[in-house]
Order: sequence, then C-alpha cells, then structure tokens
Amino acid sequence: MSTKEKDKTAETEETAAGGGKKKLIVIVLVVLLAAGAAAYFLLFSGSAKASAPTPGAVVKLDPVAVNLAGGGYLRIGVALQLTADADAKTLDGAKATDLVISSFSEAAPADVVGSRDALKKGLEKKIIAAYDGEVMGIYYTDYATQ
Repeated sequence: MSTKEKDKTAETEETAAGGGKKKLIVIVLVVLLAAGAAAYFLLFSGSAKASAPTPGAVVKLDPVAVNLAGGGYLRIGVALQLTADADAKTLDGAKATDLVISSFSEAAPADVVGSRDALKKGLEKKIIAAYDGEVMGIYYTDYATQ
C-alpha cells in the first residue's frame, strides 16, 4: 500500500468514527427526550386522578319490581352516591329509575342471579352518564329475584 492509500484509509476510518459518534449523540438525545416526555405525562396524568369528585349525599330511591326477559321478576332498590357539588334536594331520581327498569327488563333470570356485579357496573355507567357529573356511583339497597 502506498502512503496516499494509507492516508485515504485513515481519513475514511476517522470520518466513519465521527459519523458513529454523531449517531450515538442523536440516539441519546432522543432517548432523553422520550424519558422526559414520559415523566411529564406521568406527573400530570396523576393529578387528573387526584381531582376525582368528592362524595356528597346518598339518595335512596324507592325499590321497583322489574319483569325479567325470561320470566320471573326482580325487586331492586338503588341508592345514588352524589358528588359534593350536587344538590340532593333537587335531584330527580326518575332518570335512574327508568334506567334500572330498562336495563334489568332485558336480563334473563340466570343473568340477574349470576352476573349481579356485571349488571351493576353497566347500570352505574349509564346512570353516571345520565346525570352529567352529579352522580359518582350507585349502591344496591334491595335485590330479590323470584
């Protein structure tokens, strides 16, 4: 190998090594940026959970008897867990009672006995949506099937 060829090979190796360092720096910066974004997201998404509504009064609705889809009936009573901002005196329980009847009248007797918690979760989601932030949960106060 001549001296010129050795010099060109050395320059090529130095250039390749310099390009490798630049790539490494870029990769490290991208990783640090991603880690910073993840930390920011975790810090501020945790504060959204901390701002969950404060429980207020519990309003007990009158129990209703619902005819089940496959025969038989269910006597069910529900209480609404209101948020602290909701006014228990002006809250109309008719929407919740209607949702109880429509939700459980579609259920079969086996579903009412076996899927009690699943039915409650579905009903709770419907009631919370219907009351636009005034209700944050429900409780069963009466639950009897025949």
